[in-house]
Amino acid sequence: MIKSSFLKINASARRGMKKKEEWYFSIVDVVGVLTDSVDPTAYWRKLKQRLKAEGNETVTNCHGLKMTAPDGKNA
Repeated sequence: MIKSSFLKINASARRGMKKKEEWYFSIVDVVGVLTDSVDPTAYWRKLKQRLKAEGNETVTNCHGLKMTAPDGKNA
């Protein structure tokens, strides 16, 4: 069973999903918390671009999963 939830970090909601006792979080939300970026989506996009240019293979070519935002929309 997959359970969706929101985690409050620094007074802002973060999207999370629990599956088989393991939590998964939106990378864009994590980047937003760690960097205090105004636009964490753009920050993550630029970071991926730089990592790929350096030859870093930790960023895979995968599609983002839809997670429900605090306002109820899927993003």
